[in-house]
Amino acid sequence: MAFKPSLTYLSPLCFFLFVLCFPQLYFCFNPKHLNLSTITTHWSSAGATWYGSPDGAGSDGNRLNERCSMDTGGACGYGNSVSQAPFSSMVTSVGPNLYKSGTECGACYQVKCTQHPACSKKPVTVVIIDSCPGGVCLSDHAHFDLSGTAFGAMAKPGQEENLRDAGVLQIRYARVACDYKGKKITFRIDQGSNPNYFAVVIEFEDGDGDLGGVALMEESAKSSEWRTMQQSWGAVWKLDAGSTLQAPFSIKLTSLYSGQTVVAKDVIPDGWQPGATYRSVVNFL
Repeated sequence: MAFKPSLTYLSPLCFFLFVLCFPQLYFCFNPKHLNLSTITTHWSSAGATWYGSPDGAGSDGNRLNERCSMDTGGACGYGNSVSQAPFSSMVTSVGPNLYKSGTECGACYQVKCTQHPACSKKPVTVVIIDSCPGGVCLSDHAHFDLSGTAFGAMAKPGQEENLRDAGVLQIRYARVACDYKGKKITFRIDQGSNPNYFAVVIEFEDGDGDLGGVALMEESAKSSEWRTMQQSWGAVWKLDAGSTLQAPFSIKLTSLYSGQTVVAKDVIPDGWQPGATYRSVVNFL
């Protein structure tokens, strides 16, 4: 009698053959190692409001007083750079579900509105630079409290003011790869840094936009040890060394979403100063 394999035998066999023949397809479906620049855009629904001045960067307005200091440029600590290129005021604060205690600072999203007559229905790209922890930001599953500039950018030409007068909008949003068009990763030294304590704001990461890990190496030290830095708040990472650090420093960055790593070698020079900005020659894309 001919053998008729049942599904009980076929299912494991087919699975084994699939993994054997197409391992690169099977193992790529780890969500922690996806490449945002290559995956299909997935749209979801969210609420949207705006804060700050109508043509501003959000964190320039009085509503920010409810959340954080006026001089930080938002809860991520990007400072005045939020109104300058490449951010160019196309920024947003987000509710807790998207802010995730600051780990999502620097992440890029496309947002679009389609239900209001003033909506252009075309997506625009914004960067997370701030936290919106109360009100509709807390009650909505996902909420974008956009800068006035970004909110108006969702409108048809000439309809920006009408859209900003609409109140709370229902929008569509999608996580996308950041692309700063040739800009390299930048390190701005925190004003509280000293020879024993080093803190830095990290900006303009292509790809994921957010970071899962940062480490520092003292190039002048005898050992080639990477010292793990901790997220202090927002986009600020710190190393409380407990002893005098020896510059220059190399900084290794690991992206949160894809797990990619880049090294900015000797990016912080000997004689570095608190408040100074140092530009690397690397980025993730």
